[in-house]
Amino acid sequence: MGISREAVIATALGLLDEVGLEGLTMRRLADALDIKAASLYWHFANKQVLMDGMADALMAGVAQEAAPASWRDAVGATARAVRAALMARRDGARVFAGTYVVTDNVLRVAESMIGPLRTAGASTRMAGWGAFSILYYVLGFVMEEQALDPAAAAPIDAASRRGPFEELAAQRYPHVLAAMDDLFDMDFEARFEAGLDLILTGLDVKMKADAG
Repeated sequence: MGISREAVIATALGLLDEVGLEGLTMRRLADALDIKAASLYWHFANKQVLMDGMADALMAGVAQEAAPASWRDAVGATARAVRAALMARRDGARVFAGTYVVTDNVLRVAESMIGPLRTAGASTRMAGWGAFSILYYVLGFVMEEQALDPAAAAPIDAASRRGPFEELAAQRYPHVLAAMDDLFDMDFEARFEAGLDLILTGLDVKMKADAG
């Protein structure tokens, strides 16, 4: 009996946690499944197609519950859930970024942000672009966050870089120097919430201006 597509994706995600995106090769995945590479290519023509399936799986648990009544709470809840889903897997943001998969999981996530914005009065353009601006923010934020994770293949040691960063800033960039403590603040929860609040507040102001 052949192996299922779902089993391949589940194994790929487990292997991703072990070896990271660079280490996840089709050959290594076939070995982990104890199958011939030809059997693997029956389900996934190449690594990009495999990553599309993995990206879809990452979103499987997002936006499955009833949304809060407030558009801001609803959109914020989805943004936080997407971040959590990406953070749950090593290199999760890098797997998802740029895939543009068309699946129920991905479209449900988009609907959970576009819908509340439109219901609150946003135009289709503002709702669509606003929702995807938030998704881009989450992806970029998590990509940086995971790059600093000690579990990363080549983690960035932010503390070791502060000295040279501060030295150069002191020579020519006074505003960067003044913000040094905040730039190297590793409280990712607070930083994520601050950025999300900025975007949501901007959407709120724009919607009210357009309505007025």
